[in-house]
Amino acid sequence: MEENLKQLQKTGATEIIRIAIFGPESTGKTTLAKQLADHYKTVWVPEYARDYLQKKWDKNQSICDIDDMLPIAYGQTKLENDSALIANKYLFCDTNLMVTKVFSEMYYDFCDTLLDKAARAHQYDLFFLTDIDVPWEKDDIRDSPEGRESIFSVFKQSLIDHKKPFITLSGDKETRLNTAISILNDLALAKETGISSLDFVQIYNHGIPMQNIQKQLSIFKDGIAKTILDRPATINDGILKLSSEDFEKNALFFDTNKSNLILEKFVPASGAATRMFKFLNEFLTEFDINNESVNAYINRKKDTELSLFIIGMDKFPFFKELDSKLRSEHKDFESLDNSYKNYYFIKLLLQSDYFDFANKPKGVLPFHKYADHIATPIEEHLNECALYATVNGNSNLHFTVSKIHQKQFEAIVNSTKDKIEKQSNTKISVDYSYQNQATDTITVDSKNNPFRDKNNELVFRPGGHGALIENLNNQDADIIFIKNIDNIIQNNVETVTLCKKALAGILIRLQQQVFTYLKAIDTNQIHENDIAEIITFLKEELHIEMSKGFHKFTLENKILKIKTKLDRPIRVCGMVKNEGEPGGGPFWIRDTKGKLSLQIVETSQVDLSNPKQEKILAKSTHFNPVDLVCGIKNYNKTKFDLTRFIDHEAGFIVTRNTSGKVMKSYELPGLWNGAMAKWLTVFVEVPLITFNPVKTVNDLLKPAHQPH
Repeated sequence: MEENLKQLQKTGATEIIRIAIFGPESTGKTTLAKQLADHYKTVWVPEYARDYLQKKWDKNQSICDIDDMLPIAYGQTKLENDSALIANKYLFCDTNLMVTKVFSEMYYDFCDTLLDKAARAHQYDLFFLTDIDVPWEKDDIRDSPEGRESIFSVFKQSLIDHKKPFITLSGDKETRLNTAISILNDLALAKETGISSLDFVQIYNHGIPMQNIQKQLSIFKDGIAKTILDRPATINDGILKLSSEDFEKNALFFDTNKSNLILEKFVPASGAATRMFKFLNEFLTEFDINNESVNAYINRKKDTELSLFIIGMDKFPFFKELDSKLRSEHKDFESLDNSYKNYYFIKLLLQSDYFDFANKPKGVLPFHKYADHIATPIEEHLNECALYATVNGNSNLHFTVSKIHQKQFEAIVNSTKDKIEKQSNTKISVDYSYQNQATDTITVDSKNNPFRDKNNELVFRPGGHGALIENLNNQDADIIFIKNIDNIIQNNVETVTLCKKALAGILIRLQQQVFTYLKAIDTNQIHENDIAEIITFLKEELHIEMSKGFHKFTLENKILKIKTKLDRPIRVCGMVKNEGEPGGGPFWIRDTKGKLSLQIVETSQVDLSNPKQEKILAKSTHFNPVDLVCGIKNYNKTKFDLTRFIDHEAGFIVTRNTSGKVMKSYELPGLWNGAMAKWLTVFVEVPLITFNPVKTVNDLLKPAHQPH
């Protein structure tokens, strides 16, 4: 017995990756163990209880009882430890002490102390919990198929209660095997990276590929190379300037050539409006109504934003509704001091049990006041969509939203769409997508170790708007207009419409020429005397120059090189004159091989400690207003895989302070920065009136957001 006790305690994870296949009877554990052992050319540990109980049945038709639990546990442990000595990297266990413990408790309402302790302590690198979605198979020693759901729940809860790392496997035999192999390959990568099994399961359940985690941890450790600016893109040096007549001609070209195209407007609209009201939240946090006036606070803090908000309060589209609510709650409102009136107004605006504006998405907030109603950005985008993203009376609008906000969007769409459709004689199809959770990124502390929350779990953050390249990749339109949710105006919509159509006209014209060349290439109709024309087109229209040694290539290699340059998605980007707005702008940059390209670059991508780079940045003449028109299909009307055209080295590391602790997170290459770095790119100057984002609530006081 003493030797058995030692054997029972001598278990646990080693350099061999031990996998426990865990679950109720007749759930495919043995089949899976055999399949995995065969795939990885290693051994598997059979279920000791099966032979033990079969012999008992054959001997006297007796079934399992409480006295069999410890002998089964001893036998199972010996089988496992013997198998571990000959295993090849992996050891697959058809059952384990946790199974014995669960059965003992479930059938006999008792578990021997030694078995209980050993089962809790016994470590596996991963448990595969086998689901009950496979047919029951009867034999002499199995119980009955009734109550499988409740038994499965007991097994699952035992893993949760004892904090065992587990993943549930469902589906048929082939599906389970393929899923398990994929998981195990990732688990091996995780162990090489020093990631624990519990962390691995959290990463898996979050949907993030292990290769991404490995890469992100390397990025934190090694840093990200800064973008090398060559010079700002300026008028006639990377930025096309159009006359009024040019805008009209290109818009007409778009209208003339769009009849066979599917058009869509794509609006990034995730996230809450927190930053819009940041200065008001700070005011509520720091202001003491009982000991200070609002004017004294403004003077003390030099808070010009708060002063402007109060001065212009009655011009906000939401003023009337809030004012009415205040007066209904405070019967003595008229007699209150102005400090109290202003304080109560701001409190009502932001508090979660009132209007809660800072926690709502920008798209649902009141932005514009018309004679007969208040309009949200959602409504304004529906209006714009009907004006320029319409073909044959049909228009498509796509919002990327947070899942928790979708119902708010739908409610506004449902209440406004019919009216807009009737006014514009356009049928508008609206759909939604979410930022894929699998694009979230891991966070680290100041020493680049994974950051953990109060429950000691890993912390993930959304990967930034660059993650939306996947959402864009899922669209099926020929031409896609991209515009941020907050960049809408109340007046001069005709100018916006003209500019959008003109950008689309430029794109279609360029695209037609690109498609002509590619068709000629694919039908072997390009000859040596055609090469010069194509090179001129690449240089003058798309700002792409061939390498110095290009002229030495054979005709075949020249054609192959040209095709790789032309066969890409295309974007035409509106640029406004730089008037000091923070954010990205158009630049000529050099990659690690010294090649020049036109890119939209954010300030955070630039090495500001380098005087030359800082000087180039300061000379920027234009700003990126996120005003893009995109072509995402090739000449065969087949969608490009947009993930192939990302510069994966163009991400960002963002440092935050959370409860006094440093937290670093990685943001993916931005949607219009690195995520589109390898697209064909054209920059066009557009009027400043087309750029009127609402970054703070006070922006709603600007003329573009006020009624005439």
